[in-house]
This record gives sequence, C-alpha cells and structure tokens, in this order.
Amino acid sequence: MATSELEKEFLKYVEIGRNLPKQAPDVMLIAYGFYKQASLGDNSNERPTANSDVVRTFMHDQWKRLEGMPKEEAMIKYINFIKELVHKKQGATT
Repeated sequence: MATSELEKEFLKYVEIGRNLPKQAPDVMLIAYGFYKQASLGDNSNERPTANSDVVRTFMHDQWKRLEGMPKEEAMIKYINFIKELVHKKQGATT
C-alpha cells in the first residue's frame, strides 16, 4: 500500500475509532500509543514528573514503548487494532 493510500486509510480509521463507544482505559492507551507514533513518530517528550497526573504518565509511557517503530508500521497496527474493536462491537450486537 502506497504511503498516501495508507495515510488515507489511517485517517479513515481514526474517524471510526473516534465514533466507537467508550472503551476500557487499557484499550484506549493502546490505540493512543499507535496513533501518536503514527502521527508524530518517536516520543521525545520528557516523562511527566512524580506529581503529575498519573493518566498523562501512562499515556507518555505507552507511546514511549513504541519508540523506533516506523510511522507506517504504527499506522497499520492502529488500523488493525480499530478493525478488531469494530469486529468485537459487531459480534456483541448480533
């Protein structure tokens, strides 16, 4: 898949992901990490300090775990992750 096609597919699934029902926090963190890596590449931000919001720290750490993953790979992983969530949602409604 060409990069521009991949980017279009990625943006399509970003919209689908936004319209899914609220997910468990751990599920949202996985999607967040792939999204940030696909959008911005490696996380070069400093880790939040000890007195920061714990959620921000979890978000930072999830993205940091993907360091070195190419943006294209992160896009593919994000797309597949959202597809899996959609499939689970459809299975739950049938």
